[in-house]
Amino acid sequence: MKKILLIVLLAAPMFVSAQKKGAKTGPKVFDLVIGTYTGADEKASKGIYVYRFYAERGQSAYLNEVETSNPSFLTVTGDGKFVYCVNENNPDGTGGVSAFKFDKQTGKLDLINQQKTKGSPAHISVDKDQKNVFVSNYGGGNLQVFPINKDGSLGQANQTIQDVGRGTNPDRQSEPHVHSAFLSPDEKYLVVSDLGLDKINFYRYKSSKVPSLTPADPAFVSTAPGSGPRHTTFSNDGKFMYNVQEMKATITVYAYNNGKATEIQVINMMPPSFIGTNGAADIHITPDGRYLYASNRGTANEIACFAIDQVTGKLVYRGGYSTIGETPRNFAIDPTGNFLLVGTSKKIFVFSIDKATGRLMQNREAIDVASAVCLKLVPVE
Repeated sequence: MKKILLIVLLAAPMFVSAQKKGAKTGPKVFDLVIGTYTGADEKASKGIYVYRFYAERGQSAYLNEVETSNPSFLTVTGDGKFVYCVNENNPDGTGGVSAFKFDKQTGKLDLINQQKTKGSPAHISVDKDQKNVFVSNYGGGNLQVFPINKDGSLGQANQTIQDVGRGTNPDRQSEPHVHSAFLSPDEKYLVVSDLGLDKINFYRYKSSKVPSLTPADPAFVSTAPGSGPRHTTFSNDGKFMYNVQEMKATITVYAYNNGKATEIQVINMMPPSFIGTNGAADIHITPDGRYLYASNRGTANEIACFAIDQVTGKLVYRGGYSTIGETPRNFAIDPTGNFLLVGTSKKIFVFSIDKATGRLMQNREAIDVASAVCLKLVPVE
C-alpha cells in the first residue's frame, strides 16, 4: 500500500487565482491516473496507479493500483468510465492493449479484456465518441485501430496501417517507428508521428465507418532529416499545430487548417550553449493558451518553457526547469493551470505555474511512483 503523500507548496497562494463569488469554475479535484514501466525489482512499479489530486492546494493522496505489464501509455474516455493502456512488451516480443472499467470515486480499475498488437506499442488515444482507440506501434512501425464495444471492451483491430521506409540515422531510423497518434480538435483528422521516417502522417477520420481512416490530401509532411517526430499538440483555437522532435529536441510550429499543416517555425528546446545529449519527449499547452512546455531527457533532464505569440502562433523560448537529474517523460498540466506534473524515472515532480510569466517552481514533495511514463487527469466532480 502506498503512503498518502501531501504536496507542500513553496509559495502556493502566489499562483492560485482568486475566483469571484458566484463565478462559474471548472473541476478542481481530479484522479491522477499513472502509467508506468514495470519490472522484477521490488522497488519498481507494478502497473497503473491512481492518486487523488487537489488542484487548488496542490495536494495528492493515494487511491488505488492495478498490476499490469508495462502500461507505458494510457488514455481515459471522456466520461471517465474506462481506461485503456498499452502493454509495451509481452514475453513473445510483441505487445498488447488492455481495457479497464474505472471507478472515479475510488480509483479502482477492473480489467475487462486484452488484445494483442502487431508490434510493441508506445502510445494510445481514444476518440470523443468512444468508438475507437488508436495504438501506435513503435516496434513494428504501424498504426492500429481497435473498436470499442458497448461494455467498454476492445474488439480485435479492424485496421492496420503499415509504414515503409527508413530515415537518415542508421542507429535510430533503420525502419519505421510510429510513436503517437493524436486527433485534431474537431476529430476529423488523425495526426500520426513516425520517428523512424521523419514524417507526420494525416488521415481523415470517420468514427462510424470501417475502416475509419483514409489518407488525407496531402497525406503527410516531413520534418528535418534525423529529427524524429514524437508527440503533437494543438493551440486552443485549433489554428496552430506543434510537434516535438525527439532526436534533435526541436519543436516545429505549423499553421493548421482542415487537415493541412504548413510549417512556419522550427525552434530549439535548448539554448545554443547546450552541450550534451537530447531526448525530447512530450509537449503541452497551458489552459489559457499562453505557454507551451516540452520535456527533454538525455543529459538535459528539464522542462523547456515557451511563450506563444497569440497572433502568429510562433514560440519564444523562456527558459528551462530542471527535474533534478531524473528523466522527464510525459507530463500533465492540470485544467486549472496551477500545476504541472511530470513523470520521471524515480518520482512524479509537481511544479507550480506562474500564470503571468510561465515560470515553474518545484514543490518540496513529490508523488512516490517510480518509472512514471504517462499521466492523465480525470475530473472527479
